[in-house]
Amino acid sequence: MILPILTALAEPTRLGAMRLLGDGGEHCVCELMAKLDATQSRMSRHMGVLKAAGLVTDRRDAQWVRYRVNPDLAPELRRVLEAVLAAASDNERNAA
Repeated sequence: MILPILTALAEPTRLGAMRLLGDGGEHCVCELMAKLDATQSRMSRHMGVLKAAGLVTDRRDAQWVRYRVNPDLAPELRRVLEAVLAAASDNERNAA
């Protein structure tokens, strides 16, 4: 159960997407593309991996697909996600 989540978060673009979604809001692929400098097809593919891992949910809004952190994520998996995001932030600060 935890391995698919860690595998999904091991890729930098997916980790970046989860950091952006960590604000608690919904974001469309176009927003994620712009902030992560990714093409539409690449971003959609990455979001599909995060969805398959159970980390995000999506909602169609006309022509847009909006993503958010899965509100039904089990508490222990949410703690894993928070720990990975915190570690990534620490690594980024230390590298600067």
